[in-house]
Amino acid sequence: MALPFRSALLALPLALAACFGGGSGSQVKPVQGAYTDPSLPPPAIVPGADKTNAKQEADAGMVVNKYLWRAALETFEFMPLASEDPFGGIIVTEWYSPRTTTSERFKATVYVLGRQLRSDGVRVALFRQVREGGAWADAPVNPATATDIENKVLARARELRAQGS
Repeated sequence: MALPFRSALLALPLALAACFGGGSGSQVKPVQGAYTDPSLPPPAIVPGADKTNAKQEADAGMVVNKYLWRAALETFEFMPLASEDPFGGIIVTEWYSPRTTTSERFKATVYVLGRQLRSDGVRVALFRQVREGGAWADAPVNPATATDIENKVLARARELRAQGS
Protein backbone atom coordinates (compact mmCIF):
# COMPACT_ATOMS: atom_id res chain seq x y z
CA MET A 1 0.00 0.00 0.00
CA ALA A 2 2.90 2.39 0.66
CA LEU A 3 4.37 1.86 -2.80
CA PRO A 4 1.36 3.26 -4.77
CA PHE A 5 1.30 6.28 -2.43
CA ARG A 6 4.99 6.99 -3.11
CA SER A 7 4.43 6.59 -6.84
CA ALA A 8 1.55 9.04 -6.68
CA LEU A 9 3.70 11.55 -4.80
CA LEU A 10 6.46 11.24 -7.39
CA ALA A 11 3.99 11.61 -10.28
CA LEU A 12 2.25 14.66 -8.79
CA PRO A 13 4.93 17.22 -9.76
CA LEU A 14 5.01 15.85 -13.31
CA ALA A 15 1.23 16.07 -13.59
CA LEU A 16 1.22 19.63 -12.27
CA ALA A 17 4.00 20.62 -14.65
CA ALA A 18 2.00 19.19 -17.55
CA CYS A 19 -1.07 21.18 -16.52
CA PHE A 20 0.62 24.49 -15.79
CA GLY A 21 3.95 24.37 -17.62
CA GLY A 22 2.78 24.35 -21.22
CA GLY A 23 4.96 25.08 -24.20
CA SER A 24 6.67 28.31 -25.11
CA GLY A 25 4.33 31.27 -25.08
CA SER A 26 1.44 29.44 -23.40
CA GLN A 27 2.02 30.75 -19.88
CA VAL A 28 0.02 33.70 -18.61
CA LYS A 29 2.28 36.14 -16.85
CA PRO A 30 0.91 38.66 -14.35
CA VAL A 31 1.22 42.31 -15.20
CA GLN A 32 4.12 43.84 -13.26
CA GLY A 33 3.18 46.64 -10.89
CA ALA A 34 -0.55 46.51 -11.65
CA TYR A 35 -1.70 45.39 -8.20
CA THR A 36 -0.64 47.37 -5.20
CA ASP A 37 -3.88 48.30 -3.41
CA PRO A 38 -4.70 45.52 -0.88
CA SER A 39 -8.28 46.82 -0.45
CA LEU A 40 -9.07 45.84 -4.05
CA PRO A 41 -9.22 42.37 -5.57
CA PRO A 42 -6.24 41.28 -7.69
CA PRO A 43 -6.79 41.66 -11.43
CA ALA A 44 -7.56 38.64 -13.57
CA ILE A 45 -5.06 38.37 -16.40
CA VAL A 46 -6.75 37.54 -19.68
CA PRO A 47 -4.29 36.86 -22.51
CA GLY A 48 -5.09 38.51 -25.81
CA ALA A 49 -7.63 40.92 -24.35
CA ASP A 50 -9.14 43.24 -26.88
CA LYS A 51 -11.61 46.10 -26.62
CA THR A 52 -14.08 44.75 -29.21
CA ASN A 53 -14.52 41.48 -27.34
CA ALA A 54 -14.87 43.34 -24.06
CA LYS A 55 -17.77 45.43 -25.41
CA GLN A 56 -19.53 42.34 -26.81
CA GLU A 57 -19.05 40.35 -23.62
CA ALA A 58 -20.27 43.32 -21.59
CA ASP A 59 -23.84 42.78 -22.68
CA ALA A 60 -23.74 38.96 -22.39
CA GLY A 61 -24.67 38.39 -18.74
CA MET A 62 -22.30 40.68 -16.87
CA VAL A 63 -22.13 40.78 -13.11
CA VAL A 64 -21.13 44.46 -13.13
CA ASN A 65 -22.96 47.52 -14.42
CA LYS A 66 -22.75 47.51 -18.23
CA TYR A 67 -22.78 51.31 -18.47
CA LEU A 68 -19.87 51.68 -16.06
CA TRP A 69 -18.00 48.91 -17.87
CA ARG A 70 -18.45 50.45 -21.31
CA ALA A 71 -17.67 53.95 -20.01
CA ALA A 72 -14.44 52.68 -18.43
CA LEU A 73 -13.41 51.00 -21.69
CA GLU A 74 -14.15 54.18 -23.64
CA THR A 75 -12.28 56.35 -21.16
CA PHE A 76 -9.13 54.24 -21.46
CA GLU A 77 -9.43 53.36 -25.16
CA PHE A 78 -6.29 55.38 -25.95
CA MET A 79 -4.22 52.99 -23.81
CA PRO A 80 -3.56 49.39 -24.92
CA LEU A 81 -5.25 46.76 -22.77
CA ALA A 82 -3.20 44.16 -20.93
CA SER A 83 -6.32 42.34 -19.72
CA GLU A 84 -10.00 42.73 -19.11
CA ASP A 85 -12.52 40.70 -17.18
CA PRO A 86 -16.08 41.91 -17.84
CA PHE A 87 -17.52 39.41 -15.38
CA GLY A 88 -15.19 40.43 -12.56
CA GLY A 89 -15.20 44.09 -13.58
CA ILE A 90 -11.44 44.58 -13.93
CA ILE A 91 -9.54 46.37 -16.69
CA VAL A 92 -5.73 46.51 -16.69
CA THR A 93 -3.89 48.62 -19.25
CA GLU A 94 -0.38 48.28 -20.59
CA TRP A 95 2.17 51.02 -19.94
CA TYR A 96 1.44 54.10 -22.03
CA SER A 97 3.74 57.02 -22.83
CA PRO A 98 2.24 60.19 -24.25
CA ARG A 99 3.84 61.17 -27.56
CA THR A 100 5.03 64.46 -26.09
CA THR A 101 6.72 62.83 -23.08
CA THR A 102 8.99 59.85 -23.69
CA SER A 103 10.55 59.91 -20.21
CA GLU A 104 7.27 59.22 -18.42
CA ARG A 105 4.71 56.41 -18.68
CA PHE A 106 1.40 55.46 -17.08
CA LYS A 107 -0.63 52.37 -16.35
CA ALA A 108 -4.15 52.01 -14.98
CA THR A 109 -6.25 49.37 -13.28
CA VAL A 110 -9.99 50.01 -13.29
CA TYR A 111 -12.40 48.23 -10.95
CA VAL A 112 -16.14 48.27 -11.70
CA LEU A 113 -17.70 47.42 -8.36
CA GLY A 114 -21.25 46.14 -8.67
CA ARG A 115 -24.39 46.06 -10.74
CA GLN A 116 -25.77 49.51 -9.96
CA LEU A 117 -24.73 52.78 -11.52
CA ARG A 118 -23.58 54.53 -8.34
CA SER A 119 -20.93 57.10 -7.57
CA ASP A 120 -18.90 54.49 -5.68
CA GLY A 121 -19.27 51.92 -8.47
CA VAL A 122 -15.87 52.51 -10.07
CA ARG A 123 -12.33 52.81 -8.70
CA VAL A 124 -9.22 53.68 -10.65
CA ALA A 125 -5.67 52.90 -9.58
CA LEU A 126 -3.01 54.80 -11.54
CA PHE A 127 0.67 54.02 -11.75
CA ARG A 128 3.41 56.29 -13.03
CA GLN A 129 7.04 55.70 -13.86
CA VAL A 130 9.79 58.08 -14.97
CA ARG A 131 12.99 57.22 -16.78
CA GLU A 132 16.03 57.71 -14.57
CA GLY A 133 19.41 56.84 -16.03
CA GLY A 134 17.98 54.51 -18.66
CA ALA A 135 15.73 52.57 -16.23
CA TRP A 136 12.11 53.07 -15.24
CA ALA A 137 11.48 54.09 -11.62
CA ASP A 138 8.14 54.34 -9.82
CA ALA A 139 6.91 57.88 -9.24
CA PRO A 140 3.99 59.28 -7.26
CA VAL A 141 0.63 60.04 -8.88
CA ASN A 142 -1.53 62.91 -7.70
CA PRO A 143 -4.51 61.22 -5.94
CA ALA A 144 -6.86 63.80 -7.44
CA THR A 145 -6.07 62.45 -10.90
CA ALA A 146 -7.66 59.06 -10.15
CA THR A 147 -10.72 60.82 -8.71
CA ASP A 148 -11.02 63.01 -11.82
CA ILE A 149 -10.87 59.94 -14.06
CA GLU A 150 -13.45 58.12 -11.93
CA ASN A 151 -15.75 61.13 -12.31
CA LYS A 152 -15.28 61.08 -16.10
CA VAL A 153 -16.15 57.38 -16.20
CA LEU A 154 -19.27 58.04 -14.10
CA ALA A 155 -20.35 60.95 -16.30
CA ARG A 156 -19.93 58.86 -19.46
CA ALA A 157 -21.85 55.95 -17.89
CA ARG A 158 -24.75 58.30 -17.12
CA GLU A 159 -24.70 59.51 -20.74
CA LEU A 160 -24.78 55.92 -22.01
CA ARG A 161 -27.72 55.09 -19.73
CA ALA A 162 -29.61 58.19 -20.88
CA GLN A 163 -29.03 57.16 -24.52
CA GLY A 164 -30.20 53.63 -23.74
CA SER A 165 -27.01 52.17 -25.22
